[in-house]
Amino acid sequence: MKKKTLIISAIIFFVVILVLVNLLKKKKGIEVETEKVSRGKVIQTVVGSGQIRPEIQVKVSAKVAGKIIKLHAQEGDRVKKNQLLVELDQNEYLAALDRTEFNLLAAKANEKKAKSEYLRAQDLHSKGLISEADFEGIEASYEAAISNTKQQEAGVREARDRLAKTKLHADMDGIITQLNKEEGEMALGAQFQEDVIMVISDLSLMEAAIEVDENDIINVSIGDTSEIEIDAFPDTTFKGIVTQIANTATVKGLGSQEQVTNFEVNVRLIDSNPKFRPGMSTTVDIFTEIKDQVLKVPIQAVTIREKEKLIKIPDVEDNIEENDDLSYEEKKKNMTEVIFCIEDKHAVMKTVKLGISDDTHYEIISGVNEGEEIVTGPFRVLSKTLKNNDLVEIIKKRQDKQD
Repeated sequence: MKKKTLIISAIIFFVVILVLVNLLKKKKGIEVETEKVSRGKVIQTVVGSGQIRPEIQVKVSAKVAGKIIKLHAQEGDRVKKNQLLVELDQNEYLAALDRTEFNLLAAKANEKKAKSEYLRAQDLHSKGLISEADFEGIEASYEAAISNTKQQEAGVREARDRLAKTKLHADMDGIITQLNKEEGEMALGAQFQEDVIMVISDLSLMEAAIEVDENDIINVSIGDTSEIEIDAFPDTTFKGIVTQIANTATVKGLGSQEQVTNFEVNVRLIDSNPKFRPGMSTTVDIFTEIKDQVLKVPIQAVTIREKEKLIKIPDVEDNIEENDDLSYEEKKKNMTEVIFCIEDKHAVMKTVKLGISDDTHYEIISGVNEGEEIVTGPFRVLSKTLKNNDLVEIIKKRQDKQD
């Protein structure tokens, strides 16, 4: 009997211990990291990548066809405005000029003869010695001779112009940054299609031509300041300013799943460097808005909830209850951005209104106050586990760096 009593007492003792352990476990809060809401600077940034190029450059191309017989400048040479750069074979154009000049001489002789006949006919017509019809015929011949002379004069001017175009001169001071032809090659000389022989660039004025995503372009404005990184200059940043924004998009992969719509933005480099070369790869951070001494919280502190239920967050694992009758689109309309504040060891969910953001922080317009302690992690706890009024245990406090 005594043995049986001892067994029963032992069982009761273990049951009490288990109950106490479970009660203690229930009182233990969810482990979280926290940080206090602070004031500081938030810089909204748009990033684009592309290449640097001269802000001003001129393509030198022939307007008449011909073999290149002489190049007076090579790639890398510095040239002055009106300097002779290229000579084309002139033989064909010299012959054409001779031919038009001979035709002009003949036309002038014919005009002289027609004029003499016209003056004689005019005298006879005044005396009534020739008919009206004969006089009008002689007058028309004279006018035709005048017209023919003018046409031949135009032909001579055209031939001289084409001959002059066999010599190509620099339109500006600069450096030859590209040479596409060699002596002995043909210059096609198309009137409306460029056959570029060389490119002259002003390397003292460089710009970054970058592509910006269509979702970000609305935030970019002329005059926005920028920081420019050029791959060829590691650990160095250059200052820039937005000078031009394209009005028409550039679409890549049209109709495919990889379709991308971007807009070209030109950013002038304020810092000049003689080692800059057209075509160097670059990445540009455009500062679209800067706010100082505003309330800010770490980006990871902001999460999304719907009526105190966990919902699907884009790019995060599904956590929507299988028996939930609401569709994702319906849920999306009811999403609200929240922050969990620490109050009496509990996580209190507060709806917040966000302003601009940078890489690390959101501006807070309303919802929390300066100095409040907020939950900043772990990510899985914030995005999936934590609920309103959950008991929490702070495992790490992080002090926000003041700007």
